[in-house]
Amino acid sequence: MHVIRNATLHTATDRGTVEGDLLLEGGKIAAVGEVDAPEGAAEVDVDGAPVTPGLVDAHSHAGMAEWGEPEDGDYNEGTDPVTPHVNALDGFHPRDEELKHAFQNGVTSVSARMGSGNVIGGVICSMKTYGDVADRMLIREDGMKAAMGENPKRFHGERKDRQPATRPGVAATLRQALMDAEDYVEKRAKAEDEDDPFDRDLGMENLARVVEGELPLRVHAHRADDIVTVFRIAEEFGIDDLSIEHATEGHLVAEEFAERGVPAVCGPSLYSGAKYELRNITFETPGILHEAGVKIAIQTDAPVLPQRHLDVCVGLAVREGLPENAALDVVTRNPAEILGIEDRVGTLAEGTDADVVVWDGPFYQFDTSAQHVFVDGEHVFDRAEDSVDPREEWQW
Repeated sequence: MHVIRNATLHTATDRGTVEGDLLLEGGKIAAVGEVDAPEGAAEVDVDGAPVTPGLVDAHSHAGMAEWGEPEDGDYNEGTDPVTPHVNALDGFHPRDEELKHAFQNGVTSVSARMGSGNVIGGVICSMKTYGDVADRMLIREDGMKAAMGENPKRFHGERKDRQPATRPGVAATLRQALMDAEDYVEKRAKAEDEDDPFDRDLGMENLARVVEGELPLRVHAHRADDIVTVFRIAEEFGIDDLSIEHATEGHLVAEEFAERGVPAVCGPSLYSGAKYELRNITFETPGILHEAGVKIAIQTDAPVLPQRHLDVCVGLAVREGLPENAALDVVTRNPAEILGIEDRVGTLAEGTDADVVVWDGPFYQFDTSAQHVFVDGEHVFDRAEDSVDPREEWQW
């Protein structure tokens, strides 16, 4: 049990900013504002410092692509372009160094993703970044990963000489998988009605959750035409719960996002035009989409960008037009709502998980750093005590 005293509490709720204290009890936020410290509570006086919810990255491969060995990660089951049967939880490594870097720099939750090599990559999971057993770090399964554009074309068409090798091939592969899922749902229902034997299929069971609206579709799409193709296919299959991941050219079709109420998880924008579909990459995208009324989150796509630099990405987006008053939302409340985990994380609301960060300045400014981090009420990082001089870590 902890009490954070004399804080400037940026709650990311309708309460806005509150001057006062924060009580963390039983792994939850128990009180916000004026707090009577229970007997035995450890007190941390932060002398007016900014306090925010733990940051949430809505698109990451932390825990999946090992720090220092990203090419050997467990995030692309490249044996087939359609792999809905795999689940990120089964490849999540709690001791990945990327996760330690994350929570020590204020990122306490991530959506750990399958990769974008496949048109359908598998089930993805929202995870805490601190812990030692993946099952206890799991917040929820938050979607089915899908991908458009160059990655599945290269991974399968160029390397393995099979569909998809073109953008129409990617779209056709996605459509066929969703059609198969609809057929599966129909056959399953008929078998249940007639009390007939039915051969279950793990992948189809997972895709059935998508076409029945139980599991969101999370689609990697950079180019504007790929984004619109996703919208077209989603409408064909009646899929309302989806998000566009990366949205590199999202600013070119901002009104399409707004009209459909589809959120965008933007980034990583601190990145070169390493492939053709990134030629219009810019940190102006979040601000343009926000102005159009689109719910946005900012991502690192770690390890493409280090997970620890999620706050840096927000600062660059602010510099390029994202309003300062939206800066906190795009890495707390918004991603939590997009992922469907807002009842657990993303705000300093009573009853939510006690994932809390104390900063020494506005969190998105380059000279600001996390001073204290709490995950589920546990004081997991104290910069004054836990920081190590990198020269002392050097191994010959």
